[in-house]
Amino acid sequence: MKDFMKEAIKEAKKSLILGEIPVGAVIVKDNIIIAKAHNLRETLQDPLAHAEILAIKEASQYSNNWRLKDCSMYVTLEPCPMCAGAILQSRISKLYIGTFDPTTGACGSVINVLQNNSLNRWTNINWNYNKQCSSILEEFFKKRR
Repeated sequence: MKDFMKEAIKEAKKSLILGEIPVGAVIVKDNIIIAKAHNLRETLQDPLAHAEILAIKEASQYSNNWRLKDCSMYVTLEPCPMCAGAILQSRISKLYIGTFDPTTGACGSVINVLQNNSLNRWTNINWNYNKQCSSILEEFFKKRR
């Protein structure tokens, strides 16, 4: 089985080159990557241009369906509330997360949008801690300060 988190890290590095917060995401269906994206908020001057949102749009176009229920997402950083909501709405079945976000994480760190009994959807969350996912973010923020 291919290491899809490595592909998400490659996407995060693309963000880094652009001066974006280095987050990458890939969406997989039937063991094939159907979408990949990286943060482009600064580049596009769009607050919605998070890696997860862009990957969901690409996967929906690829599959010609907004329902991605048989898909998995691999993301280098724990999704924020907006992205967690989009993951929930798109019906992505499984989420693999490379590192925690202790400030805005919405998959268990601060809140858990994806596994909330008050909502009518549930996403399987897999914490797939990867030192490279956290290191790339730490380096980015050290340089920024």
